[in-house]
Amino acid sequence: MQNIFDTHAHYSSRQFDADRTQLMAALPEGGVVGILECATHSGDASRVLELAHTVPFVHAAVGIHPESLIEEDAATVAVYQGDWRAELNALRPLFEDKAVVAVGEIGLDHHWPVPRQEQYDLFEAQLQLAAELDLPVSVHDREAHAEMYELLRRYKPRGVLHCYSGSAEDAAWLTGQGMYLGFGGAVTYKGAKRAAKVLEAIDPQWAVLETDCPYMAPEPVRGRRNDSRNIAHVAVYIGTIWQMDAQSVLDRTADNARRCFNIV
Repeated sequence: MQNIFDTHAHYSSRQFDADRTQLMAALPEGGVVGILECATHSGDASRVLELAHTVPFVHAAVGIHPESLIEEDAATVAVYQGDWRAELNALRPLFEDKAVVAVGEIGLDHHWPVPRQEQYDLFEAQLQLAAELDLPVSVHDREAHAEMYELLRRYKPRGVLHCYSGSAEDAAWLTGQGMYLGFGGAVTYKGAKRAAKVLEAIDPQWAVLETDCPYMAPEPVRGRRNDSRNIAHVAVYIGTIWQMDAQSVLDRTADNARRCFNIV
C-alpha cells in the first residue's frame, strides 16, 4: 500500500537515535509520502527542523507541549526555568521557516500533574499565535475535554485534534468548525469502541491518520516501536468501518492531511 501520510510523529525522539537515518531512507519503500514531525519544546525544535530540511517528505510543527512544563530535561524547565513566555518568544523566528507548516504539539493534559492554569495559559497563547500566523495547529487533549473544548470553541483554530478521544457528538461540532480528527494505532485495540463510533459518524473528509511514533503501535505490532509504515494496519481497520479498501482510506486521508496543512 502506498500514500501513507503520518500527521503526528516524533522521529526526533531518542528512541530513533540508533537508526534514524536508515529508517527515514526506508520509509518511502513502505509507502510513506508525508510526515508531520512535531516538536514538544524549544530543545527538540532544532532537531525537528533539521529532519524537515534533510528529508523531503517531512514537514515541521513547532510548539510547547503541556508536559514540557514539568519535564526536567525539556528546555522549558532546563533552559527557561518554566518561563514558557520567554521560550515561546524565542521560538517565534522559527515560524518564518518554510518547513514549518503548523503550531504543535500544543494542548492540555490532565493525566499528568501539570499545573492547570499554567498549561491553560500556555495553550491559549499558542492558539493566539496560530491565529496571528494563520497556521493550523496540532493539538494534544488528554483527559481535558472541558477546558479544551472551551478554548476550541472560542478560537476556532484549524488543524488536527490528535489522537481523538472524544465522543461522536463532539466530533460533529469540531469538524463543523473545521477541525480534523487524528486516528492512530489505538483505534485497532479491543477497547476502542468509542473511536469506532466516531469513525462511523463523521464524514471521512475530516479524518487523518497518525502514529505518535515511537508510541502507540497498532495491532498486530502493538508493544513494538512504532513508525509511519504501520499506518497501513490502521487503514485496514478503518476500511472495515467505512466499507472501503485500505488503499482508498490512505488516499482519502492523505488528501485530507495535505489540505489541512496546506501542503501541495
